[in-house]
Amino acid sequence: MFSKIVLSSNNAGKLREFSALFAGQGIEVLPQSQFAVPDCPEPYGTFVENALAKARHAARISGLPALADDSGICLPALGGAPGVRSARYAGEAKSDAANNAKLSAEMAGQDDRRCYYVCLLVLVRHADDAQPLIAEGLWHGVWQQQPAGAGGFGYDPHFYLPQYGCTAAELAAERKNEISHRALALRELQRKMAEFAASAS
Repeated sequence: MFSKIVLSSNNAGKLREFSALFAGQGIEVLPQSQFAVPDCPEPYGTFVENALAKARHAARISGLPALADDSGICLPALGGAPGVRSARYAGEAKSDAANNAKLSAEMAGQDDRRCYYVCLLVLVRHADDAQPLIAEGLWHGVWQQQPAGAGGFGYDPHFYLPQYGCTAAELAAERKNEISHRALALRELQRKMAEFAASAS
């Protein structure tokens, strides 16, 4: 269906993960920086609206199909925060360390430590695609106050997985790519891509 897709992100961690996840399909994932695509504003209150805006933005400038994800971590004890504000939770200058410190401070003393990652993927064939492919993945864990592990990025050092006895940052990259919110969303997206290709043939 595609040979190249532009990733609407400048996040090196996301680029590595998506490149690995799409490699098996023979699809090359290119960073938007290769096409001088500036960051797209993310003013919306939902993951799907932000992802769709970013995908259309990258497709319009690059002239190629574009994939965007809007992802974040949600904690029921905080009313679902940080949610869509996850990347800039501690301020407009993105900082994993500052975000983690702020969230740990807010979770101090909370009894409900449930948390989950959300990944909302949108793939557009062109900027004005009227039928974007949309997929969502949720990855459930428990917030751990003390960070552990050097892998992953974002909130991974605090995202504890009881069934594995470790944080997401302690998982091998290959294992994370099999079970993460991004992997779950991508499997749904790949299924939708296959269905679309079959219906178009």
